[in-house]
Amino acid sequence: MTCAQGSSSGKPPSESAVEMVHLVLPNHANQLGNLLGGQLMQWMDIAAALVAMRHAGKVCVTAAVDSISFLEPIRVGHIVHILASVNRAFRTSLEVGVKVFREDPINGTRTHAASAYLTFVAIDQYGKPLPVPPVCPQTAEEHRRYREAELRRQQRLAQRELLRQLRHETAKPDVPPAE
Repeated sequence: MTCAQGSSSGKPPSESAVEMVHLVLPNHANQLGNLLGGQLMQWMDIAAALVAMRHAGKVCVTAAVDSISFLEPIRVGHIVHILASVNRAFRTSLEVGVKVFREDPINGTRTHAASAYLTFVAIDQYGKPLPVPPVCPQTAEEHRRYREAELRRQQRLAQRELLRQLRHETAKPDVPPAE
């Protein structure tokens, strides 16, 4: 789904983008003083959910977390910047990209520390999927992310089908027929 010139139904990614900032405290860290991966994942999911709900204008639930990458450790005392924006909307789902930077508060150095792609589905009060508005990319970077989101979606769907086939094959009993 893409936006036609002059379309009023779609939204640019900038309208729903989020930046969350956290200070890493000792209760967020493991015994080595590094931010717990699960804590960072929670923060990333919350930021992405806010983006999804802002874009859709509806309640959205996490459907998938793809290719989360932890690139650099984040230590107690670091400032965490979580940037999230919608990459593409499909019929009832949308992909949100999340990029995490760690900042040293003493010298201000920022380093890319983690990234992930999350898929959300808009739902009604009964949990049934609802349509979402299209994304209207404005910049070259937004157009690139828009195209790449379709490729990731095709990979997810192909993997889902492959797993479905494997489950179907393994569900067949290995017992020889009775004589």
